[in-house]
Amino acid sequence: MKKMLLGCAVLGYSFVAQAAGPLRVAVTDLAYEERVQEYFRNISATERSSVKASGRSSERETDFSYGRRSSGSLDARSESSFSYSEGTYSYIERGELRKFTADIKGEILKSGYFQITQAKPFTAKNSEKLYDVIARIKQGMYPGADYVLFGSINSIQFRQEANPIDNTDTVSHTLALELVAEFSLINTRNYQVKAAFSAMGDGQDVKLVSSRGARVVFNRGKVVTEVSKSLGVEVLKQLEEQLAGLGGDAPQRDQAMPQSRQQEEVIIFR
Repeated sequence: MKKMLLGCAVLGYSFVAQAAGPLRVAVTDLAYEERVQEYFRNISATERSSVKASGRSSERETDFSYGRRSSGSLDARSESSFSYSEGTYSYIERGELRKFTADIKGEILKSGYFQITQAKPFTAKNSEKLYDVIARIKQGMYPGADYVLFGSINSIQFRQEANPIDNTDTVSHTLALELVAEFSLINTRNYQVKAAFSAMGDGQDVKLVSSRGARVVFNRGKVVTEVSKSLGVEVLKQLEEQLAGLGGDAPQRDQAMPQSRQQEEVIIFR
């Protein structure tokens, strides 16, 4: 008599091959460094005075005479001083600009090449360590990140212009902002720079005014938003052009492919 099923053995699984997942990147706030000049004026005035007085008297009386002697002294002193100084002094100010990185993160996420991890802000009082990215990596400021995208501002400049339009009484008023920054993509394991580039963001607001005496109010929020978005697009473009430089670490697009699994069962008869 044959025995029916005595057991079931799972021999193995076969999986659909998947590309390596997207790399995790921490995007720092944009570092900046600028020379600041400040005007100073110091005025100092002091006055000191003192008075010292002393006196002495004596009397002498006999049956035939009477005498009295007195003496005294007065010492008065007064001192005053006045000083005045003015001028300018300069110093280097360093820090991180808490703007313009949200759209960079958004464009990187939309590309599917990377995942974004949250970086810790730079709050150290010693601002000279701002650019020491390796030290910041070792201090754990970018937990879970495979790479750090470090950016620093080279130039940020507002420009305001007024241009009359020919053959009209209309004047075109423009407020523009340009921001240029340098970026480095740094490996958190071996500290190698895998990509480096410059990127520019720009934006403007234009107002047409028919009366030369009219008041012009620009939309600065619109200008800043355009700069942020255009900077994000340019950063992603530069990253994609240099992704080949990552070599074996080159990331793959996250296609969100479901993992399929095929299970084979073998039935043994005896």
